[in-house]
Amino acid sequence: MEQRGESQVLFDGQPNRIKPHPSPYRDISVEQPGWTRLLVLAGIVTVLGSSSPVGYNIGVINTPGWVIKQFCNESLIARYNSTLTSSQLDIMWSSIVSIFLIGGTIGSLSGSLLADRIGRKGGLAVSSALGVISGLMFWISKSANSFELLFVGRTFGGLSAGLITTIMPMYLMELAPPKLKGAVGALCPFGITFGILIGQILSMYKILGNESSWPSCLGLSSILQAVCALVIPVLPESPKYLFVIKKQPSLAVKELKRIRNTNEESLSDEVEILRLEDQENIRQGDTWNIKKVLQTKTLLLPLLLVCALQAGQQLSGVNAVFYYSSVIFKRAGLSTSSSELATIGAGCCNIFMAMMSVQTMLWFKRRTILLISLVLSDLFLITLGISIGYIESFHWMPYLCIVGVLGYVLAYGLGLGPIPYFIGSELFEVGPRSSAMALGSMANWAGNFVVGLTFPIMEAHLGASSFVIFALVVIVLLCFVKIYLPETKGKDACQISRLVEQGLKSRPLAKVDRLNENGNMELKVLTEKTYL
Repeated sequence: MEQRGESQVLFDGQPNRIKPHPSPYRDISVEQPGWTRLLVLAGIVTVLGSSSPVGYNIGVINTPGWVIKQFCNESLIARYNSTLTSSQLDIMWSSIVSIFLIGGTIGSLSGSLLADRIGRKGGLAVSSALGVISGLMFWISKSANSFELLFVGRTFGGLSAGLITTIMPMYLMELAPPKLKGAVGALCPFGITFGILIGQILSMYKILGNESSWPSCLGLSSILQAVCALVIPVLPESPKYLFVIKKQPSLAVKELKRIRNTNEESLSDEVEILRLEDQENIRQGDTWNIKKVLQTKTLLLPLLLVCALQAGQQLSGVNAVFYYSSVIFKRAGLSTSSSELATIGAGCCNIFMAMMSVQTMLWFKRRTILLISLVLSDLFLITLGISIGYIESFHWMPYLCIVGVLGYVLAYGLGLGPIPYFIGSELFEVGPRSSAMALGSMANWAGNFVVGLTFPIMEAHLGASSFVIFALVVIVLLCFVKIYLPETKGKDACQISRLVEQGLKSRPLAKVDRLNENGNMELKVLTEKTYL
């Protein structure tokens, strides 16, 4: 299509006059900067010092549970001359475990405020400080003979985890060049998966999950967070945060030059994107918060997508599958110790897929890989439900259960595991991004809490049919994603926002198809229309 002078193009069937300007959106995914030392450093520090401790706190708590419950009972007897029944002790232990999830939910909502007030780096520093406090509470709980410190430690750990899952993906995505956004976005779930596996290994009774070492076992991750807090000042601040939120364009460009390790002339396209996002933020109103995001109709669909994917990730039953895995391996004929190792083997499969997802996000489109992941996850969940239900009927059925467990772990790690964590950074522009990411992270923690609360009841009353319910959730999520999720790879948030601004009336795929069929300008027209 001719682009000299003023051009007229069709947008939803209506002619629009656009003013030509150098567009940074042409071929945004090619000829872009790659990994630099500073970007690699930011990835390593945040993976080891932020997201890995989140996973560690999730994975470390179950195996030494009976040892810690015994300590709680002894503490009650010594300090209050009171004992709890078995059911009361179970309730106390469930409260200690679940308060971490409540803290995560609260921390997620606080992440929006911190990320915009003190910056992405500042928010991560606060999360590290909370993690260190959490670890100290665990370490001194036994010597102080105080079960209350376990509640305090888990609460602070949850607050830290909620901040991290809100801020870390957003921070890394804002540092990354366009072609690396998917790979960098997968680092947060990779760190969480890695932390879960390390927590499961170290919490084994023969290692640290015993009567003498459990305080160290619970508090170990705080060492990494302390080291992370020391290195954070060296890391760059997000250029998008500096340019759009803080209104410091010269400092933003300076940080961008540091991150890309190149001169300003080579960054003209990225600087232009920052300028356009700043203009769009001004047009929509500079001040964003959670209330405004919830009230803005044009943000309804992307917000629903982010929250549905984050909650659906947990409601797909991933934690239930890992809970059942040791039982399945035992029924397949493995001893207790062998079944523990097999469960860790399933965790290794999970970490392998998390590692692969860093590269997978570079190879495949987000939408495509997510749909494949959802379809395969659904098939393996149904396989699990059927095979567990008939596990005693056929001698080969336990092996089908094992296929179901490992197959689900691989399918989940393909897309459903990594993509929900960073998709919000691609669907939202910088202004509302922190609030949207906070709401998405809250949905994730809330989904985790719901599964933790309801799964024991489902297991008792429904048994293997519980996995059919998880499969139904995945089917609903699959349909929603298929209809409403646009492809985000290689596109800037300004472009994507034009596709989903009509709420549930949006048909983002139909719009792209119609533009392509008519031979009109590429998707960048949708963005250029905004800046008339």
